[in-house]
Amino acid sequence: MNKQSHNKPVIGILGGIGSGKSTVAAELAELGCLIVNADVIGHELLGEPEIQAQLRARWGDRIFSKGQVIDRAVLSGIVFSAPDELEALNAILAPGMDRRIGDQIRGALADESIAAVVLDAAILLEARWDKYCNSLIFVSAPESLRQERTQTQRNWDSEQLRTREKSQISLDKKAEKCDYMVDNSSTATYLSEQVRQIFFRITHSEG
Repeated sequence: MNKQSHNKPVIGILGGIGSGKSTVAAELAELGCLIVNADVIGHELLGEPEIQAQLRARWGDRIFSKGQVIDRAVLSGIVFSAPDELEALNAILAPGMDRRIGDQIRGALADESIAAVVLDAAILLEARWDKYCNSLIFVSAPESLRQERTQTQRNWDSEQLRTREKSQISLDKKAEKCDYMVDNSSTATYLSEQVRQIFFRITHSEG
């Protein structure tokens, strides 16, 4: 599949951590889109025995809880402490994630009841999943607001936010790649109206 291989829109969502990418995706779901959530797919893969065996071989029993479930907090602490560790995790998960993302998108494209597909993935560009998309939306929000959101929702301090974002492509470069921009620094009503207008433009430009 490539960007020119289908007519139904496949919309990728980009933006900083805490910008509200999933909120924008939810707005698009209300408009009839199917959401492909890379985070959910990644969580599912962490429960697979084959993946767990590879993770254990790399990092040992310390990343498992007593119930032999991956302790995501411990794993995150390890992989975001050094680029090599994050690269190792991505190498383990990438084949399965790419396969599942592709399968879900293809299934949605074949379903006439679905208006469009939305790919919600924090590392969409880094993993080159933009190959599946024919439109990209950047969700913008000030760093102070993103910090407030991540503090409330994830209990992160400012250093944790900066560390996570350093592992990704810069926000400027992400914005440059996008076809549309949403400002998520105001009200929910304002956000919803922007999303609706962009969705109209995307669906009426598809040939």
